[in-house]
Amino acid sequence: MEYLKVFLVGGFICIIGQVLLDTTKLTPAHILVIFLVAGVVLGAIGLYEPLVKFGEAGATVPISGFGYALSKGAIDGAKSKGVIGAFMGGLEATAGGIAAAIIFGYIMAIVSNPKTKS
Repeated sequence: MEYLKVFLVGGFICIIGQVLLDTTKLTPAHILVIFLVAGVVLGAIGLYEPLVKFGEAGATVPISGFGYALSKGAIDGAKSKGVIGAFMGGLEATAGGIAAAIIFGYIMAIVSNPKTKS
């Protein structure tokens, strides 16, 4: 049952992205930013937390989950360290994801052979 909940929540988030791609003139980059900001805003006002508790990885793995982690880290950091903690907390909460993106991006840049489109 747990896998089904994760699949449904993650799939629903993906469906929203696909509908936006198919019905609007938004680029994938625009949609990523929209999802990231939506995760931050929904996390900051407490609406993303119930989704995370229900859908677990289905809600935390998509880019909106990264935004949620940023907002949660910033809020926790602000509570413990004040204003500077708001900036540090978001980075501390997402450091693993940021580091993985940099490392895997570097590896792909080394092993791939890019070509221009013709």
